[in-house]
Amino acid sequence: MANSEEMVNQRETRQVEVNQNSPEILTNPIYTPAFLREQIGKLMRVEFLIGTNNLVDRIGILQDVGASYILLRSFENDSLVYCDIYSIKFITISTTGTYGTMPNNNRYPYY
Repeated sequence: MANSEEMVNQRETRQVEVNQNSPEILTNPIYTPAFLREQIGKLMRVEFLIGTNNLVDRIGILQDVGASYILLRSFENDSLVYCDIYSIKFITISTTGTYGTMPNNNRYPYY
């Protein structure tokens, strides 16, 4: 049983290895996967277009990025959420690292 737990933990912490032989989509930040790789470890809200007019969002810490997917660590139950990169429409990346905090200024009035 301990061996299977070690395998699960090993899979959860793995990241895609990038080196000089990697495709440009993973190394050049003009492409979404390479840009997102620079954001690993940050808190973000990712919005996905499902169908023609349905937006669904997920919030979590970006764990890993591949050529066609991202992995978010969910807050709800500390699980990994595998997300299709091609259905992403918007990503809000936290600059403070804490979700739900707003700077104390009057530029963004609350109504």
